[in-house]
Amino acid sequence: MTAVAQSSEAAKPATANDLNAVLTRLREAGRAAGAPTYEARIEVLDALERAIHKRKDGMVTAIARDFGNRSKHETLAAEVFVLLAEIAHAKQNLRDWMEPEDRQTGWQFMPATCQVVYQPLGVVGIISPWNYPVSLALGPLIAALAAGNRAMLKPSELVPETAELLRDLVAETFPEDQVTVVTGGSEVGEAFSKLPFDHLVFTGSTRVGKIVMRAASDNLVPVTLELGGKSPTIVGTDFDVKVAAERVMSGKTFNAGQTCIAPDYALVPAASREAFVDACKGAVTKMFPTLERNPDYTSVVNDKHFARVRSYVDDAKTRGATVVELNPANETLDPASRKMPPTLVLDPTDEMLCMQEEIFGPVLPILTYTRLDEAIAYVNAHPRPLALYYFGHGRAAIDRVLADTTSGGVSINDTMLHFAQEDLPFGGVGASGMGAYHAREGFRSLSMPKPVFRQARLNTAGLLRPPYGKLADRLLGFLIGR
Repeated sequence: MTAVAQSSEAAKPATANDLNAVLTRLREAGRAAGAPTYEARIEVLDALERAIHKRKDGMVTAIARDFGNRSKHETLAAEVFVLLAEIAHAKQNLRDWMEPEDRQTGWQFMPATCQVVYQPLGVVGIISPWNYPVSLALGPLIAALAAGNRAMLKPSELVPETAELLRDLVAETFPEDQVTVVTGGSEVGEAFSKLPFDHLVFTGSTRVGKIVMRAASDNLVPVTLELGGKSPTIVGTDFDVKVAAERVMSGKTFNAGQTCIAPDYALVPAASREAFVDACKGAVTKMFPTLERNPDYTSVVNDKHFARVRSYVDDAKTRGATVVELNPANETLDPASRKMPPTLVLDPTDEMLCMQEEIFGPVLPILTYTRLDEAIAYVNAHPRPLALYYFGHGRAAIDRVLADTTSGGVSINDTMLHFAQEDLPFGGVGASGMGAYHAREGFRSLSMPKPVFRQARLNTAGLLRPPYGKLADRLLGFLIGR
């Protein structure tokens, strides 16, 4: 039994031939069945909803094992709740999304009519990451199914137990010619990205996103890339520093900072830096009085990523930054636990690794500014981020930040919560990605918006067909004008 079989038995690595066979099976089944009805799409969304409810405890266990420790509450909130809310929103709005849109018809062609009809693309490929291994696999699947597509999923090999859980969930929920999961290592992922899908959704790093896009281009496969980058937080001069620190550190420590939209660095008023640092200490002490044996504090996913994040801190120290570890109980943390204390980096420079690379861990560089113009200029001098956060009450300052910066999404006076809004699209811009899913935008991203012109029984189109004569001259002169 290969990894692409719809079975709960142990999986073997899939070959390129296996993958092509699965894609062919899905595509042929889609062509034979035609576009699914509204009722059929609701049925598959209902089935996925039941499957998530059934396996939510298994998700908590599998992800915790893959991470070493993953907060139960973080998994239930970020994996289960988010997915169920997305499904509920899709079911509530699907009939409206599927309705053909009437468009204006040029007066010259009336009484003809114009519409845009949304039809399924076909087979959607989904490559999902390790940091939110369930929601970032099944979230795009919700959009694909709502749009009437079939799908192939490739979960990350860095979370093998969760990948197997996804494989079993899909096998028990869908026919093998509707949705299937492929497991395996990077070689399987590489072959997967080269398949001639009708659309490919990738969530991961900017570096790998470039590779995926290059592979997809050989078959002219359109891509949705959900990448990452360094998402800035700007704390305004009129906002309570303590409240800002609590919300920033909550976003920074959620999933140990292993979130593509985590606040990556903070820009705070120079006069407020010490107060902000003290407030960060207080916030961490309140949330995590201990770290090592605290089930609420998530581990870094593996040794490689633990060493990577530590290297950013060590590099910053070597280059002269002040490093403040927030370890409320002053514990000696066993490296094997991969529990890294929340860490502040003060006075960072752009030459430091922590300011060059997306951190993806519980480390927060803190820069200062004196005028809002400086903070905005700093953000704009760097690649466009996936998210941006601004803390402030003044309408003029908020409008300035929104108008003068470009990012995939924004939360004002909090962090990351724009992702959890079912009716907002989620996507990046520039180096942080392209395309979007969630809500109506997800449905449309994975649909073909087909323009349809319906000619009326009585029409004047024949006046502009050969043989042309004086009547055509007069008509064109009237249409074009002087």
